[in-house]
Amino acid sequence: MPDNLPVVPERIVVHLGVPNSDARNVSLSFPNYIKNVASSEIYPTWPEAAIRANIYAQITFAMNRVYTEWYRSRGFDFDITSSTQYDQAFVYGRDIYQNISNIVDEIFNNYVVRRGNIEPLFTQFCNGTTVTCAGLSQWGTVSLANRGFTPYEILQYYYGSDIDIVYNAPISPNISSYPGTPFGFGSTGNEVRILQVELNRISTNYPAIPKIVPANGIYGEGTAEAVRVFQSVFGLPQTGIVNKSTWYQIKYIFTAVKHLAELTSEGLTAEETQNIFGNVLRRGDTGERVRIVQYFLNVIAYFNPEVPSVPASGVFNEQMENQVKAFERFYGLNPDGVVDFRTWQLITEMFRNIVNNLPEGYEGSTAALYPGYNLTPGMRNDDVREFQTYLRVVGQNIAAIPVIEVTGYYGPQTENAVLIFQELYGITPTGNVGALTWDAVGREYNFIRFGTERFG
Repeated sequence: MPDNLPVVPERIVVHLGVPNSDARNVSLSFPNYIKNVASSEIYPTWPEAAIRANIYAQITFAMNRVYTEWYRSRGFDFDITSSTQYDQAFVYGRDIYQNISNIVDEIFNNYVVRRGNIEPLFTQFCNGTTVTCAGLSQWGTVSLANRGFTPYEILQYYYGSDIDIVYNAPISPNISSYPGTPFGFGSTGNEVRILQVELNRISTNYPAIPKIVPANGIYGEGTAEAVRVFQSVFGLPQTGIVNKSTWYQIKYIFTAVKHLAELTSEGLTAEETQNIFGNVLRRGDTGERVRIVQYFLNVIAYFNPEVPSVPASGVFNEQMENQVKAFERFYGLNPDGVVDFRTWQLITEMFRNIVNNLPEGYEGSTAALYPGYNLTPGMRNDDVREFQTYLRVVGQNIAAIPVIEVTGYYGPQTENAVLIFQELYGITPTGNVGALTWDAVGREYNFIRFGTERFG
């Protein structure tokens, strides 16, 4: 999934009314939205320090709504409303003050955080005359500015001395955090890690939900059980599968227990949002993640002549860049040759489509394709049985690898043999069977049985 650190959205969708009303939505650039809010909330004749402090608060408030997916996690199709009862003032089509426009153009990608946290602070504010609140007083900023306070000092006055301003934040399309397709047992990736971290925090408030240890981005039985209990507690079908409704219910509850959309936010740390799998692969990168992408693309290439095959070397060279571009071009993505979140998501989707639509017995006697998800200890199914069949043959021919029983159950015996195999073949020893391990075992099996390899 995309980097979990905040970005400034290129565009924001505003609902022109209270949340449950049938008012229409409008989409506009984030800077233009802030210009409208600032022109609707404050006066252009105020001291510049007061104007800047208010605009910082308005930018950060909006970014908090976007980052926490406050409305989208509740099933709405917008990011924020125009109602001051819920959000901040927005008057569609209104005139914009020139000095306010100039300031917004300068600082629209700067926002306020609580020191040590990464989420945009919920910068609550009110006018300070007819309405007062625990946050910033808009008219109070004028008095402070007239006393010589800088914009940062004004913000500190209202939100505390332990705030910082993040400058020049990256700008990106506002992409939904949901990975796009349901995922569950055997899945790996940053979306699994995010899920585990959020469920672990939720379990502090809802102790019936078991802790997931470790939160390592691998969807094993512990994660599946935590998801099933969460689904039970919150009235969702107890599938153990994370679909869109489960993902956003977790988001909604996580935001609530962490108070992320409140001035008293518990805060998100960088460790909580760490993406342990990385996000983007491009020319010049090397390693296991590159080899995994090469494996998936080479399988796709076998069935799609528009995508060339490349040696699975673990090196993202010019040849692989051209392979990625060909894939992106054929499947309607921008052919930039970079494996970002969208490209990787589509690669795995196309791979699963191939695996799921192969005719019965397509492989013949050779090793089957990787099933598209990780095999992990505790799992019991036909894919485990299939893998054990291959690994047993390998063990019968390579003395260092134990000969295992074919049971269909991924128990300690299988895990131990997998760890030994991974160490021998230069794969990170996790004890889980991902694409590289399945492929390497399958290659050895094919070589031992038939003297051939299926994919190079």
